[in-house]
Amino acid sequence: MFREMRRKDKMLSNEECMRLLKETEVGVLSVLGDNGYPYTVPLNYVYKEGAIYFHSAKDGYKIDCIENDNKVSFCLIDHVELLASSFDTNYESVVVFGKVYEEIDNKKEALLLLIEKYSPDYLVKGQKYVEKSHGTTRVFRIDIDHMTGKAQQ
Repeated sequence: MFREMRRKDKMLSNEECMRLLKETEVGVLSVLGDNGYPYTVPLNYVYKEGAIYFHSAKDGYKIDCIENDNKVSFCLIDHVELLASSFDTNYESVVVFGKVYEEIDNKKEALLLLIEKYSPDYLVKGQKYVEKSHGTTRVFRIDIDHMTGKAQQ
């Protein structure tokens, strides 16, 4: 169903992929957009127990695309080091394929996980922020169907 990675010598283990999903700050969500064009958008996210969570406004182009087709790809890249003299780059990356669903039952918990990841020194203020913005925010969960990681070092 999913293609195998061509460069197996650069493949990361599942554990290394999960480490990167936990550590990396920004990922890029890719959805099927209008007229068959892909639409990509960078976003903050949190990874927990095999799923990726992100928040969004109530509506917009990204939401329209997700509601039209919930198959997505999610990519991140970290530990980038440009090697100008050898025309190369060191990096670690992860590409995820999955399906995205709105998270309703655990919405507040997912928002609090985002606060813990991005604003750990402001948890009390973050809890108040979550309570205040809970009604104007949507939370989505990507259930991972396939994941590959790659490193050039």
